Amino acid sequence: MEKYINIIGGGLAGSEAAYQIAKKGIRVKLYEMKPKKYSPAHSNKNLAEIVCSNSFKSNLLTNACGLLKEELRNLDSLLIKIADEVKVPAGQALAVDREEFSKRVTEELEKNELIEIINCEIGKDISIKQLVKETITIIATGPLTSESLAKEIQELTGEDKFYFYDAAAPIVSKESIDFGIAFYGDRYNQEKKKDEEIEQWKQRLENQEENSYINLPFNQEEYEKFWQELVNAEVVTLHEFEKREIFEGCMPIEIMAKRGIDTLRFGPLKPVGFDDPRTAKRPYAVVQLRQDDKQASLYNLVGFQTNLKYGEQKRIFSMIPGLENAEFIKYGVMHKNTFINSPELLEETYQLKKNKNIYFAGQLTGVEGYVESISSGMVAALNAIEQIRKTNKKIIFSENTVIGALAKYISTKNTKFQPMNANFGILPELEGKKIKDKKERYMKLANRSLQEFNA
Repeated sequence: MEKYINIIGGGLAGSEAAYQIAKKGIRVKLYEMKPKKYSPAHSNKNLAEIVCSNSFKSNLLTNACGLLKEELRNLDSLLIKIADEVKVPAGQALAVDREEFSKRVTEELEKNELIEIINCEIGKDISIKQLVKETITIIATGPLTSESLAKEIQELTGEDKFYFYDAAAPIVSKESIDFGIAFYGDRYNQEKKKDEEIEQWKQRLENQEENSYINLPFNQEEYEKFWQELVNAEVVTLHEFEKREIFEGCMPIEIMAKRGIDTLRFGPLKPVGFDDPRTAKRPYAVVQLRQDDKQASLYNLVGFQTNLKYGEQKRIFSMIPGLENAEFIKYGVMHKNTFINSPELLEETYQLKKNKNIYFAGQLTGVEGYVESISSGMVAALNAIEQIRKTNKKIIFSENTVIGALAKYISTKNTKFQPMNANFGILPELEGKKIKDKKERYMKLANRSLQEFNA
């Protein structure tokens, strides 16, 4: 019997996976519910539909997403190739004609004799369990997976929760924080210190011994200016189906602020338990940053889930003392999303630990962004190929590459896992003396990655 691999979902990850598998001479059955059924965010009958921005972000190698695209070009990515061919003027960014992009991807897959596109809804028309019993299956159904399929995935993974309301706070790079203002410490640890202990305490902070949180203190004037801008900021308009999902435990910071000028000071910005090392007095309010990666290079703003527009986040959150020159690795979001608990469930190959016949790909795994989704589809496909050929070989990319770093991020245990874009903060640091110039350091990281590909 001729071997084949199933792919569920014809988005960016699923389409890339289908192409890579067929390129190796292996048949593919690609299941896509459009045009029979559309998610609330989709309207185009073609595969690889782009539903938000038409930008694939920067092409520069000093940008992690630009480096990721170059890595994918080295691996003969179909979708990046087509994106390059249908690009529209966008400065240093790669932006595409979204209609032409989806059309071209669909044409490429439809004309391939090894790819069979089947339009049906998995979970209703056919069971995912049935597909998995037949052969290796890649699940790439995206962040708006249908309820019927989501229920089956939940059963396969054994997870109690599957749907999430994505309420991620902004993430900044540690190196961009002003430590002339910021200080380390846990709440209450520095309460009631004696005057003679203050200097010793400051020294410990400088040595980063009390490093659970980074704290950013407001005085009253700074806080009131910040609050005024926050309550009057522009927000993103949510879909109706997303508006129904907002609940008290996930309240956007700007909505909380509108309940009163002191609401935040009695909530996520309460100063109780802190002294400002500059004054040895309790600040008026405090923003806390929590470590977000193993290398302690990324920190998220605790309690700052937000629906502000990205430009507004940059403008207003840069008013927080210590973040005046902050580099925002990721902005906050508030929208309906679906992703699995990948660190508990997946290998670096995107293979399900509990069932070796199943791979996941796309935003369902916790990679966030167009190019990142394509990357996950690439890795899942390359490993599915090795498995069906019974080579006992696993394709694991070096963590010095963005492809490898993303795969490691989603498969490494994390107490507060949330979707992640490509960024240099998830790559290991360069050996030797630290390079202060950011562009020079990023270029060296890019060169290290590409040298590994060439080798």
